[in-house]
Order: sequence, then structure tokens, then C-alpha cells
Amino acid sequence: MSDVKALRRLNVRSPLPENLLPLEELALNLRWSWNSPTRDLFRDMDPATWRRCEHDPVRLLGEVSGERLAELSADEGFVRRVDAARSELASYLTADMWFQERMTACRGVAYFSPEFGITGALPQYSGGLGILAGDHLKSASDLGVPIIGIGLFYRSGYFRQSLSWDGWQLEQYPVCDPEGTPVTLLRESDGTPAKVGVGLPGHRTLAARIWVAHVGRVPLLLLDSDVEENGPAEREVTDRLYGGGGEYRLQQEMLLGIGGTRALRTFCRIAGTVEPTVFHSNEGHAGFLGVERIRELIDAHHLDFASALEGVRAGTVFTTHTPVPAGIDRFPVSLIEQYFGGDNAVEVVPVPDIVALGRETYPGGDPEMFNMAVMGLRLAGRANGVSLLHGEVSREMFAGLWPGFEGDDIPITSITNGVHAPTWVAQEMADLVAATAGSVFLNDASTWERMSGVDERQLWETKRALRAQLVDEARNRLRESWIARGAAATDLDWIHGVLDPDILTIGFARRVPSYKRLTLMLRDRDRLRALLTDPDRPVQLVIAGKAHPNDDGGKRLIQELVAFADAHDVRHRIVFLPNYDMTMATTLYPGCDVWLNNPIRPLEASGTSGMKAALNGALNLSILDGWWDEWFDGMNGWAIPSADRVDDPDRRDDLEAEALYELITSTVAPLFYERDDRGLPGRWLAMVRHTLATLGPKVLATRMVREYVTRLYVPAAESSVAVRSDDFALARELAAWKGRVRGSWWAVRVDHVEADSAGDALRLGQSVAIRAYVSLGELSPDDVRVEVIAGSVDADDVLVSPAVQAMQPNEQFDGNRWRYLVDLTVEEHGAFGYTVRVVPWHRGVIDQTELGLVALPVNGMFELILR
Repeated sequence: MSDVKALRRLNVRSPLPENLLPLEELALNLRWSWNSPTRDLFRDMDPATWRRCEHDPVRLLGEVSGERLAELSADEGFVRRVDAARSELASYLTADMWFQERMTACRGVAYFSPEFGITGALPQYSGGLGILAGDHLKSASDLGVPIIGIGLFYRSGYFRQSLSWDGWQLEQYPVCDPEGTPVTLLRESDGTPAKVGVGLPGHRTLAARIWVAHVGRVPLLLLDSDVEENGPAEREVTDRLYGGGGEYRLQQEMLLGIGGTRALRTFCRIAGTVEPTVFHSNEGHAGFLGVERIRELIDAHHLDFASALEGVRAGTVFTTHTPVPAGIDRFPVSLIEQYFGGDNAVEVVPVPDIVALGRETYPGGDPEMFNMAVMGLRLAGRANGVSLLHGEVSREMFAGLWPGFEGDDIPITSITNGVHAPTWVAQEMADLVAATAGSVFLNDASTWERMSGVDERQLWETKRALRAQLVDEARNRLRESWIARGAAATDLDWIHGVLDPDILTIGFARRVPSYKRLTLMLRDRDRLRALLTDPDRPVQLVIAGKAHPNDDGGKRLIQELVAFADAHDVRHRIVFLPNYDMTMATTLYPGCDVWLNNPIRPLEASGTSGMKAALNGALNLSILDGWWDEWFDGMNGWAIPSADRVDDPDRRDDLEAEALYELITSTVAPLFYERDDRGLPGRWLAMVRHTLATLGPKVLATRMVREYVTRLYVPAAESSVAVRSDDFALARELAAWKGRVRGSWWAVRVDHVEADSAGDALRLGQSVAIRAYVSLGELSPDDVRVEVIAGSVDADDVLVSPAVQAMQPNEQFDGNRWRYLVDLTVEEHGAFGYTVRVVPWHRGVIDQTELGLVALPVNGMFELILR
């Protein structure tokens, strides 16, 4: 009977004494995960149990004995700490923050994401997308931004990684029981669980209950399909994060978008919370939220589909995180028609209109495929990538949605990711920051700016202590991994000599798709072996990462790396630690001196692990990709030269691996081991101080969230208010205008352009009169904007960083032909060019390119020579 599994797992715990009841409230608000006094309070209840419970307060309260609780209840000092923690939390939840100091039209934001990485105690994430979403919510809470998060509750989460004897990745899916995690069930006033439903083909309904996690001031709603109303297949929809594909994935995304919107409405009704004015889709997985909101507007305000679409677009923000089309969820159009048509059709939301939102109708697309990112962009009035470089990549990748436009005209901006410092900065480093800056506010840029004056000896001693913690943690995890692989504990004494707290430590940890190149360091194994075993300037590597369960290629990369790390001559200098997660990361990032990142450029959208390492005093060693491309300054780390213009991938990898080896050998390691007359690596520490003081303020997620608020949320809220006023008058007007413009644009053309100038060459500062003759067909000058685009030109006559200036209608001719004029002042030497374009224009458009319509001269660009 020893192998019989329990039908259900129950959590039985001792009741809390009355004066310790606030511990329940403290445990259920995830602010403890970034508030060290509260974590210390739970730790001090029972340090051994705290470690065994993996720093999870809910589990801790379930396992601390009644006797220990009685002792703590009688400890006046501990009770005072409990009361102080509760009072501090209450003040945090109600105080005016950064957002409250600004009166805006933004009443709130609904933030949809398929995963959220808040804490290891709530394992609802797989990688960077979820960690970013978690940091977004925490920083919004710290700033007082009224956000509500919406996601799914995965019973088996992502997976727990282990290794076979030969280094092959194995996956286990431990059950995440909501009854034993820091969430509460949303209930109606009569005590029954609040539920939502989403229609499926075959007269089925996918039902879900709603768990609420409190992330500081931010409620996070997590939908759970494991309810009695569902059949076995429907109950499995929220079983695994990114599990399966096809219909399974489509059902997850319908539940997230449609069910999530309904859960949001239910929560706001029950909690009495003001409904958000802005909806933010973090990647395309939640795109169907737009379809549900269109249905709501049609039902409530009797709008047609086009008018409802304008009402939705105005208040929607879409963030893309992928730089490659292969990273986007796509479904056959026939599957979308099956799920939104037939017996599951909603009459007011026609299936062809839904399909049109995501159909790949652009050049290079497949019109028989429905693309979730394309739907996200078509439904959103504002969109962004997650670094400057990724913004450029995204504009190029999605340019087909706006034919005739290119470059910065594509309406996708960028907001570079950031990280939540209170979560990721080790306590030892936080103490050093507080002592140096005189501030415990790690979210404030000014705190980090003062780190230029940090005492170098204290900095070096802090880093040495953090390195020692990582060494201890790595040895423990390595021992556990070898035992799980089948080794006998008696054969593992060698692990006591693995890693050294006084050796240059390089970290590398991330997901393991091929483009992140886990094994680039193995291109020349003899060279790597020499680096690891150098008698004077040795290097040690701590590596971690998970491959997707269905990615055998990624698993082979892990196996290759593990095989090298298992070799007797290097195993004391290189380790692979299985099951990379938030818990491991909080020791790994602080313990490293250098953070390595070597993706194929430009396939890293942003990346944030190097940011977390930097806040803990590490220097980055990275390909110029993602966030590093814009913030590397020559003193905060090193740029690995990129061979991204080399077509042969093997040759490219060889060149970049050689550059990596050379940098470590000739620059990084010598600098780390160099000592001044104080016995310190002075030049190394100068780079660390520079990194903390100059990079620290930039990588903060509070900076990121402020940018979202000021650049996207507030403008989206203002647009939403505008289109909804007077019973959606502007939304109706916009929809009718767009229909008329699209139907008439075929007749719009630039017939002729001419310029007056003094001779063949102009002088700097001279003005030139530009005249454009434009045919408008059925449109009027009020429907369009005629613009001259001018600037320097390169050897191929391409305008470089051109300026745009509006032209004014001057005279009308027969056939609705108009002359437009502008005086253009030339302000740059050399070859100077200009062209003219006509674009649709309406007071209600968010961006003049959003219709994807433009008329250009047949002759293209015109060139002048300036003296």
C-alpha cells in the first residue's frame, strides 16, 4: 500500500492564537516577498521550518507546531513585531503614492498576462515574460498605480526540472493546490464561489472560478477551470502553463481573454472597485479580451462592430515581447471559425469580423492562419516593444500591417523593461546601499545615484560574502541533483571542493531555446578548459536553465553542457544547477561577479537577468542585444563583438565564441585579479561603482512603470474617455470616417511636386517653396494631411532621420484637385532630399498611420545639393 496516492491533499494546521491572527493577513498579501521585515518575522517563528517550507509563509503557518505558536504568543517582543508589521502594511495599502499625486483620466488598468512570477510560493510562471509581469505588478503597487492583474491558475504550473544519469532533462509537475498557496477564493455575497463561463463548440461551457492573490495594493485574478461543472477535458485547460497546442492552447487563450474580462467585471462588482479604463495585453495570448469588450459595447450601447472596435482600440495597450515570428501563437482560421461560429456564435459579433482581426493578410503572411500578435496590434491603439532595439525589430517584423510606411512611422514604440529592486537585491547589498545612500528606498533612482560613493572595501567584502553564499547553495543543489541522478551519497565527497568564493564567478541562467546559445562557451572546449583551470587567474561558471518540455533540441544542449561539466578535470569549476526558478535566482544573481549573455543578435527582445545581476554589483558580459544594446557605456561591463552580418551560422558562432574567450582571458580575468596597494581590485571596483550609480537608476521597474503610465496608460485613458463621451459619438464618427476613407482612397494621388530655388544649389538656412498638386477623389482636405518629408540623404537616396512638415491647401482645381504649399528651410549640409505624401487625418485618430494608407509621388524622392 506504500505507493497508493491520496485522492486529495488537505492542509491541517494548528489554530493561531488571537494575538497572532494578523500573521494570516500578512501571509496572504504577497508584499512579504519584497518586504524584508515581514520575511524576517516569519523566519523567526521557526527558522528550520521556514527553510523546509522554502520561505513560504502559508506553508509555514500550516507546519509550525501548536507548542511553538503558544511560545510566540507569550513573547511580548514578537507580538509587538506582528502588530508593527500589520500597521506598516495597512499604511502601505492606503497611503498616497506617486500615482495619487497626479490627477489623470486613468481610473485604472487591467493587465492581462498568461503568467505571473511574483514569488516561488506561487509558481505561475515559466520565464522572463512572467517575471516581468510580476515585477510590473509589484512596481505598480509601490507607485500606487491602480492596476488589476488577470491570469490563469495552473494546477501543475510549468515544471520542476531534474536530470537523468546521462544529463537528459526530466520534467515533473507537482500539484499547486490553491488551498495551500497565498490566494483566496472570490465569493459572491452569499458565500458561493464566483464563477465565469466561456462558450465552446458543441453547446459546452468552459467554467472557471476566480482566485485572488494580493500583490501589495494590486489584486491579481487567476482563473481556475478545475471545477465540478466542467468535464475532464475542460478541467485540464488550466492544468499546465504552455502545455499542449492547437485546441488546448486556444481554449486557454479564450479563457484568459474572454473569461478574464468577465472575471474582471465580476471582481469589480463584488469588491466595489472602479472598473479600469485601460486594458493592457502583455503579449498576444490574451488578445480575445478585445473581442469580449466589443461584444459588451454592442450589447450595452447598440453599436455596430466597427464603432465598438473604435471604442475598444482607444483604451487598449499591447506589448509584444517576441522578436521572431516563430514565437507567436497562430491558429488555423478554420479553428477560429469552429470556436466562434456554429452553435457557439454570438450574433452581434460576426465570425468574419473576428477572423479579420487576426488573419495574416499582409505580404509574407498566410491568410489561412490567425495570428494572436496581429490581433493584438489591430485591437490596440497603442503598442510597444520592450527595448529600443526590439522596437526597431518589431516595426520591421510587423511593417506589413501598415503598407507604405516604414521605420519610425510604424506605430510601435518601445519601453525598455526594468526589474523590481526590492525583490532582486540581496539583503546584504540592500544594507550596503542603505548605509551608503542613507536611504532604504531601492525603487528610487536617487538612491542608486549615490552609490558612486560606496566604500570599496565594504563593497568587495559584500560581494565576497554573496559569492560564498552562492558557493554553498550551488554545492547543496549539486549534491541533490547527483543523488536524483542515481549517485550514492558516499561517492559525492568531491562536491565539498566545488567552486571557490575567491574565484571570478560568471553566471549564465535563462530559458534554453537555441537562439540563447547555452553551449556557445563550448565551441572550443580546450580553450574553455584552460580558462577554468588557469593556475593564476581561474574562472568558474554557474549555469542554469530549462528547455521547453517539447524542445528536444534544447534538451540536447543541456545534455551537452552537463556532459562537459561532469568531467573530472573541470567539475570543480563549472556546474549546471537544475530547476532554475525565482528561489535559485535570488542567490545566483547576487553571487556572480559577471553575468554572461550571448544570444543571436537581435533575437533577445530585452532580457532582465543581467539587470538583476547589475543591481547586485555584477558586471555584464554580453552581445549587444536587448537592453544591453542601449545602455552599455564601456564602463559597466563588456560588449562581446557580434558577427550578426555573417551568413554562415557556424562561422558566426566560432567568431563570437573566440571573442568571448579573448575578452575573458585578456580583459575580464586580469582586471578581477589585479590588486592595488590596498589589496583590492581597484579598477574592477570602480566599474562596479559606476554600474550601481549609472545603470542602477535605469534598470528599475519603477522607471518602466512610470513610462507606461505617462506614455501609454494616461494617453489611452484620455482617448477612451473621448471616444465614449456623448454615447460613443466619436467612436461612431471615427468608424464611419474610416469606412469612407478606405472606400475612397484608391482615387487619392500626388500628381506633381515642384520647388522654387535659387539655382541648382541652396545655401544653409535658405528657404525653398514646395508645391504639391494632389487629387483627393471623393475626399476633402479635412480628411487628409499632406506632408513634406525632408532631410539628408545617403548614397542610395534614402532619407536619414527626416523631419515632417504639414503643407497647407492653397487652391482647388477641377476634379477635386488641390495645390498644397509649404516653405521649407534647409538646415543641413550636403545632399538634401524631400518627398511628399498624403495620409488620412481625423481629430480622433491615435496615429495618422493607423489605417495603413498613404499616397506618394510616382517620381519618389527629390534631391537638392546644399552648400
